[in-house]
This record gives sequence, structure tokens and C-alpha cells, in this order.
Amino acid sequence: MIQLTPLQLETLRNWFTPERPGPLVGLHVLQTGNGQCFVDCWPNSRTLLVNTADNYMLAGDPETLTPDDLQLRIAGFVEAPERFAPLLRAVFPDLRLWDRVVFELKTKPALLLPAKQPIRRLEPDDVYHLQRMRPEINWIWNTWGGPERLAASGYAWGAFANERLVSVACSFFVGDHYEDIGVVTEGEFRGLGLSVACAGKLCEDIQGRGKQPSWTTSPENLASVRVAEKLGFRLHRHDVLYAIGVPIPEPARRS
Repeated sequence: MIQLTPLQLETLRNWFTPERPGPLVGLHVLQTGNGQCFVDCWPNSRTLLVNTADNYMLAGDPETLTPDDLQLRIAGFVEAPERFAPLLRAVFPDLRLWDRVVFELKTKPALLLPAKQPIRRLEPDDVYHLQRMRPEINWIWNTWGGPERLAASGYAWGAFANERLVSVACSFFVGDHYEDIGVVTEGEFRGLGLSVACAGKLCEDIQGRGKQPSWTTSPENLASVRVAEKLGFRLHRHDVLYAIGVPIPEPARRS
């Protein structure tokens, strides 16, 4: 496969439309520059493989690909049309399906701010706070290429307790019309409404940019589903990702 330059990828923007709530891997790479795109040929590409961190999307015609095209290029969570399933199963016989639910917010968020923990947009100097977060939740910056880029992006809000960053919500995928939200909270601070508060401020931000927030999680992650429902998100669809070479994450639990 051939890796595209950012300018080449820009000419294929129509491959990522019509846009819908949920994972926005291709558009996120276009918007932020964090990721890669491979095609079967250039020009006149017939198949795309795009990734940002361990999030992937496949589009086009699977008949143009061979097992060698994918074998060493995928290790993560793949969004792909059903027509790619036979190829993926042949190349990765141990793949697993990860059920997902996708929500969208069409109204203003039902925002409740905590009385004690300040909530604010993260700034470049907050990289130090992000770096101190526990390893099990530092996936929050993966699609931004690291804590430095997330802190400087302007797309993240955080809650602080005793000058420690304890909860973060960010636009995990940035599209043209939607932004899909990711949120994490340190274990001992769960259940205090900090995820709701951070995500709510981010939702206001997204809507202020003229876009619509979306929220993607697994149906068994009841805590995440509850946060979305508290903010006013409504179910858009059920979906599935292919988990390849990585474990399916366990839902976060309150300490």
C-alpha cells in the first residue's frame, strides 16, 4: 500500500462523507494531522486504510487488498463496512467484535458544575498535569499524538482538585460537522459528577463551533452511558468495531 501525504489525503475528503456521529478517524486525521492514510494505488485509489493511534477505518473495495497489505499495519480497533469482514477474519482469525452504542446531542447540554472542583479549558502549560494522570486513563490523548498536543489543542476541558488534574474531556475525534467525545476521571474522584461537568463544558464548546457533539461507548459501560444520558444525549445507532491484536477495554469502575 502507498502512504499518502496530507495534501493527497485532502483530495479524498469526499470518502469520509456523509458524516455521521461516532468515530471520525479519516476526518480527524485531516483536521489535526495526527495519523496516517494508506491506499491501494495513487491516483485513482479504490481502497483506504486510515489510522489515528490505535483507531482505524477501512473504506472502498476489499478486493483490491491482499493479506500482506493489512497484516503488519493493523493493531487496534477497526471501523469497516461488512464487506471487509471476510478479509479481516482471514487475515486476523483471532479478531473480536466490540459492540458500540453511538449517541448524539441535539440540544444544549444539561450542565451541572461541581461546587468544589474548578472546571476549565486546558492550556499548553497543563501538559504537566496530563503527564501525571494514571497510565490506565492516559489513552485520552492518543488521537492527539501525546499530552503536549492535547494540552495545546484547545479541545480539552479538565477538573482540578487541590491543583491536581482529576478529570478530562476532549474531542477524541474531530470532524467537519461532529466531534466525538472522550472522557476520563481518576478512580478516587469518580461518582462526583466531574465527567458530566467536563463533558458538558466541552459540549458547549463544540456547539459554539457550530458542530454537534457525539458520544461513543460500549453498551456494558453503564457509567459512560449514564454520563451521556445526564447531559441529554440520545441514542443514534448501535455499531461494532473489530478488535485486532488488542484486548477489549474493561469499563472503568469506581474505586
